[in-house]
Amino acid sequence: MSANVSSIPKIPELNKKLLFTAFMLVVYRLGVFVPIPGIDPEQISRLFEQTSGTIFDILNMFSGGALEQASIFALGVMPYITSSIIMSLLVKAFPTLEAMQKEGEAGRRKINQYSRYGTILICVVQGFMLALTLESGGFGQAGIGSSVATDPGWGFRLTTVLTLTAGAMFVMWIGEQITEHGIGNGISLIIAFSILAGIPGGFWNMVRLIRTDELTVLGLLLILIFLTILVALIVFVERSYRKIPVQYPRRVIGRKVYGGQTSHLPLKTNPAGVIPPIFASSLLIFPATILAFIDIPVLRNISEAMFSNVIFYNIIFAGLIIFFAYFYTAIIYDPDDLAENLRKNGGNIPGVRPGKKTSEYIGVILGRITFIGAIYVAAVCVLPAFLEREPFNLPFYFGGTSLLIVIGVTLDFLQQIESFLITHSYEGFVKKKGMKGPKRFNV
Repeated sequence: MSANVSSIPKIPELNKKLLFTAFMLVVYRLGVFVPIPGIDPEQISRLFEQTSGTIFDILNMFSGGALEQASIFALGVMPYITSSIIMSLLVKAFPTLEAMQKEGEAGRRKINQYSRYGTILICVVQGFMLALTLESGGFGQAGIGSSVATDPGWGFRLTTVLTLTAGAMFVMWIGEQITEHGIGNGISLIIAFSILAGIPGGFWNMVRLIRTDELTVLGLLLILIFLTILVALIVFVERSYRKIPVQYPRRVIGRKVYGGQTSHLPLKTNPAGVIPPIFASSLLIFPATILAFIDIPVLRNISEAMFSNVIFYNIIFAGLIIFFAYFYTAIIYDPDDLAENLRKNGGNIPGVRPGKKTSEYIGVILGRITFIGAIYVAAVCVLPAFLEREPFNLPFYFGGTSLLIVIGVTLDFLQQIESFLITHSYEGFVKKKGMKGPKRFNV
C-alpha cells in the first residue's frame, strides 16, 4: 500500500472523494458540540457522571461524547444500526421479506426504506427517554436533584424528541452520502471517527497521571506492549480466511474449451464481525438501564451482582459473545444456499459430492472457523477490561469492541483506496515492482 500512496495526488477523482469524506466527517464532528435547545450546559456534566454502568456508556462512546454533552447528535448512528440489525433478522424470519430482498436493487431499496422507518421509531422512543432523564435530572435513584431543562414540560419533551430524531436522521444521511460519494462505508467511518475522538482526552489524562505519579512509566510501557500485541492479533485475524477449494469442470463447445479452472470459496475467520460484543454488551447492561428509569428490586439485585464481581461479569460477557457469534453467523451464512450456488455455477469441492454432502461439508468448516472467531472476539473484548485495574490503571475506556471497530474500518478504508487506485491506474501499477494487494492469511 505504501508504494501506491504516492499516486493518490495524480488522481483528481480520488482526491475529491477523500476531501468529501473528510468534509462530511468534520460536519458531523461540529454537530456534536451543538446542544439541545432549552438545557442548562452547566448541569450536563454533573448529570452524566451518574451514567456509569448503564447502556449510556456504550452509546456515549459510539456518539463521540455527543450523548454526554446532550448534543443534537446524541443518539448518533445507533438507532439506524439497531433498526438495520432488526430488519436483517426479520428478513431471515419472514419468507416474504426474504423474497423481496432477492428481487434485486428494487427489493433492497424497499428493505432499506423499512429500516429508515424503524430508525425514526427507535429515535422517538430513545429521544423521549432521554428527554425525561434531562427533565428529571437523574437516572433512577441517582441524580443531581435538579432539572437540566430550563423550562420543563411537554414543550421541552416534544422539542427534544424532534431535535434528536432530526439529528439522528441527519447523521444517517451523512453516512449514506459518504458511502455514495466518498470512500468507505459511511456509517462505519462515523462510528470509528467517534471512537477515535476520545483518544486525545485520554492521552492528556495519561500524561496527568504520570506527572502525579498515579501511573508509572513501567505501567505505561506494559500498556503499550499489550495494546500493540492486541492490535497485531486483530489485524491478523481480520485478514484471515479459510479458503475452500472449488473446481469447475472443463467443457468443450465446438473447437473451444471452457472452464477447467480452480478457484476457492473464502470464509472469514471472524464471520460475525463486531455484532456479538455489541449484542452481549446491550443485554448485560439492560438491567442497569431499566433501573435508570424504574426502580425494580429484582433488577437492582441482578445488576449489583453482575457489576460488583469483575470475573463473574466477564465470564458471562464472554459466554454471550460466543453464543451471539454462532447465532449471527447462522443468520448471514446458509450452507444450503452456498452449496446450491456452487451447483448452479457448475462448481464442486474436490472429494465432496454436490448437493447435501457439500452443504454438510461447508457447515462443518463454518462451525470450526466460527468457534475460532468467537473465542478470538471474546478474548479481545474481555482482556482490555483488566487494563482499567491495577497495575495498569488505563485512564480512558478503549475496550476490545472499540479496537475491533476502528481496526476493521481502517483496514476496509485502506483496501477500498487501493482498489480504486488499481482500477484507475492498472497499467501504471503493473510496471511498479512495489505494488502489492491487501495481505490475507489462510488458516
